[in-house]
Amino acid sequence: MSKIYIIHENREWTIHLTRRLEELDLPYEEWFLDEGIVDLSVIPPEGVFYSRMSASSHTRDHRFAPELTEAVLSWLERHGRRVLNGSRALRLEVSKVNQYMALNVHGIRTPKTIAAVGKKQIIEAAKQLGSASFITKHNRAGKGLGVQLFHSVEALQQYVESTAFEDSVDGITLVQEYIQAPEPFITRCEFVGGKFVYAVRVDTSEGFELCPADACQIGDLFCPVGETAARPKFEIIDDFSDPIIEKYEQFLRANDIHIAGIEFIRDRNGDIFTYDVNTNTNYNSEAEARAGKFGMLEVAKFLGEELKQLSSSVTYRLTN
Repeated sequence: MSKIYIIHENREWTIHLTRRLEELDLPYEEWFLDEGIVDLSVIPPEGVFYSRMSASSHTRDHRFAPELTEAVLSWLERHGRRVLNGSRALRLEVSKVNQYMALNVHGIRTPKTIAAVGKKQIIEAAKQLGSASFITKHNRAGKGLGVQLFHSVEALQQYVESTAFEDSVDGITLVQEYIQAPEPFITRCEFVGGKFVYAVRVDTSEGFELCPADACQIGDLFCPVGETAARPKFEIIDDFSDPIIEKYEQFLRANDIHIAGIEFIRDRNGDIFTYDVNTNTNYNSEAEARAGKFGMLEVAKFLGEELKQLSSSVTYRLTN
């Protein structure tokens, strides 16, 4: 019998999905790809394969999980298996440079960004950028790791030459113009099956590391999810509508991305700048409970429909 296969390296981010699959009585199996082997001569099983591989896997000592996953996805795609968030999505997940170039193809504006390898080159990139305030971030990150705000090249140089400096795992640091929003928040749009589900307002007043996953509340001091505040850090926006949604959906279709969260910020003129695509998207349970909308339930339903279509196709092939 065909089943749903979940490819990942973080059970804390996956248990919310498997609970929904069980709730819907859908057959599934987890492929935990921190380490492993891929026998390329073997034919993979029938099923629906959903990749939740994360760009932040190296922070959990799973340094080569994305590379292993890319090998697995290539193997699955070679045999014509139904793969959701496949190899193209993974390449965008682990590289913001790739994200920005793909977004720009669809007329989606991103902040001015310079990629640099080497400490001297990072400082030179900031000079070349010419912005009074700017952000540095890792090309391969996740959870907003490595994001730093600077108001001068001198401050950046002091940081880069200090022991506090942390290089990106792939060696590429991005130097990016700082978009000054009139209020300290960003907007994250969630998509399932390539279609818009909801938008969430995320408070940035306490920093840029904005992972919405409930697991980030446990032992992660740099991911301030669920902290007590006058206004919730994560808040689903009622009836969100904007022309950017249509562009995002076109971008997702073109890049074979089925499930994702896309983040943007508005400047003082109301212009939208998109700065992150997360193909291993997570959801905040408190925000969802308040709004009565549940991302993982929508994902589980989508996977169930994909499995149903696959099973019908397999049955047709066997009987004809």
